Amino acid sequence: MKKPLFLLPLLAAAVTGCPSNSLKTASTADKPDILHAALDTTVAPGDDFFTYANGTWLKNNPIPASESNMGIGKKVQDEIYTRLRQTSIEAADAKATAGSNQQKIGDFWAVGMDSVKADKLGATPLKTELDRIAAMKTVAEVPGVIAHEIPLGVNALIGPRVGQDDKNSDKMALYLRQAGLGLPNRDYYFNTDSRTKNIRAEYLKHVANTFKLLGQDAATAQANAAKVMALETTLAKSSRKLEALRDPYANYHKMSIAQLDKLTPGIDWKTWLGQMGSAKTDTVIVGQPEFYQTVGQLLKTQPVDTWKAYLAWHVAHEFAPTLSRPFVDENFHFYGTVLRGATAIRPRWKRVLDMQENALGDALGQLFVKEYFKPEAKARYDTLVKNMVAAFAQHIQKLDWMSAPTKVVALDKLHKITPKVGYPNKWKDYSNLKIDRSSLAENVMRANEWQYNYQLNKLGKPVDRTEWDMTPQTYNAYYNSSNNEIVLPAAAFAVPGLLDADADDALVYGYAGASTIGHELTHGFDDEGSQYDAHGNLHEWWSKEDRKRFNERVNGIVKQFNGYTLLDSLHINGKATAGENIADLGGIVIGLDAFKKTKQYKEGKKINGLTPTQRYFLGYALGWQMHVRDESLASQLLTDVHSPAQYRVNGPMADVPAFYEAFGIKPGQKLYRSDSTRVVIW
Repeated sequence: MKKPLFLLPLLAAAVTGCPSNSLKTASTADKPDILHAALDTTVAPGDDFFTYANGTWLKNNPIPASESNMGIGKKVQDEIYTRLRQTSIEAADAKATAGSNQQKIGDFWAVGMDSVKADKLGATPLKTELDRIAAMKTVAEVPGVIAHEIPLGVNALIGPRVGQDDKNSDKMALYLRQAGLGLPNRDYYFNTDSRTKNIRAEYLKHVANTFKLLGQDAATAQANAAKVMALETTLAKSSRKLEALRDPYANYHKMSIAQLDKLTPGIDWKTWLGQMGSAKTDTVIVGQPEFYQTVGQLLKTQPVDTWKAYLAWHVAHEFAPTLSRPFVDENFHFYGTVLRGATAIRPRWKRVLDMQENALGDALGQLFVKEYFKPEAKARYDTLVKNMVAAFAQHIQKLDWMSAPTKVVALDKLHKITPKVGYPNKWKDYSNLKIDRSSLAENVMRANEWQYNYQLNKLGKPVDRTEWDMTPQTYNAYYNSSNNEIVLPAAAFAVPGLLDADADDALVYGYAGASTIGHELTHGFDDEGSQYDAHGNLHEWWSKEDRKRFNERVNGIVKQFNGYTLLDSLHINGKATAGENIADLGGIVIGLDAFKKTKQYKEGKKINGLTPTQRYFLGYALGWQMHVRDESLASQLLTDVHSPAQYRVNGPMADVPAFYEAFGIKPGQKLYRSDSTRVVIW
């Protein structure tokens, strides 16, 4: 993926650099130059290109109290939130046909915005689930209760999901992954630095406070919080680290139900899977067997009261944002302030819109593309993708480290990548999803259960390779290795405040071509994606010698990013972020060659003193125009496979010779790397 953000596009045709008939074009004299305006020329590009490119913008756009970061995406998001808010208000006021998408959008919004009702209900919407948990008398009942909670969206002990079989992409399979933690990942339970130790202490308080809100006295709440912490710590011990989860072979263990039973003595998986709605499943793919061995042991050794505390906590944690103000505030204090550094909660209407997107994303998407994404814009995106693919093909053909036979297979895979641009050809059908004005929590539960059943229903059926895993109003993009596809939602190329007619090709090819399209194309050939063939199967298609030479280059970029220190002592995890760092570097060099074929590059005219090549690199940096709070940055370094924004610019730029030439980078400057240490992959 390019960016871990949910956004919508301001202008659908921004990447084309061509005027759209639906938009008013500014006069030449009035055209804004957002690249020049963002520059901080007190910083040398050879010392910190990220700050040189974005520094003035960052100074003029401080992080709001309610946010953990501020960036170009937030600017787009705020404008689109306003549009979605109006759409939802109109739907709520309309006398929509029962069962229609408009009715569902309107009712979800209306009850979501009714804070008086939410405060009156308190934890009542959870009563059925909490009573179910409290009624358990023996440990033997625990799996059945977990089977009921998981479809509702509760992170309860195990992690079942449906996806294409990594080694047979034409079949859907049931995966079992590590899960069940309340902190972001295993490292939070064991790291000994003062920052993480404080987070653990605050987490224990947060769990206890949540139990108090559920009606427990202080002593009981503290005792139950300790039980939750102890159980989760045991699960964390058997959970794999972030970087270990990126090895597709090491996380693929296909088993029959009998083999799974043998792995976890005492668990009757056929019955348990049946309770979760998957009675006909005879084979599963276990990601982390050692985790499930621990699950089996815990289900035999932990008393029922521990499971009651654990499950009650996870139910309350999952739905706290949908409940009364005390639950919302307590949840925000820990997950918003302690973990992310925000000091004020976001407005309720924005939080409701986010939940609505998760529940009814395709329904909103249909309305969105009809108004904001015209067919001519989609055609322009398609052309840009073709230009990037052509440039990548030329790069592969010219590689000096890849043998001719492997190049043939690599080119075949490249040309078989399916680009999905703008929006899907068919939409999800929400007709059997009940949305009403009973409570926000119940709507979220029903939406989660609908999504669970939607995915589960894929088992035993042909793979639908036309489906999208993102809505068109999502400011993100992804490469799907099983489908060998890149998916580029309509929102992915939005530039806030910029008319499409005012976006020059240099900006377009840097911002859209390099940081999005080229980035996702390269994911098909990064350290993880390169292990899948053109048909989406986990299969070695490289020669041993080529793989060895490739891995040497990957090790180079791992070493480079391991060397970056942030917040005094924290380091980027070069191994965990390798795929994204490779994709960033690949996108830049591929996009540059594609840009060199444009009229703007060939003419070489400066704009505001900037050459076309300089503007190209600045266009790429525009995509990472953001700053984050220290708390959020510390969390990202532990949990995210993406490097921090500053290093997604400075890191790959330090490896690109054309960047040195464009800005006159010299030895002695902070970004300078000698020829022998620069990473060259694609």
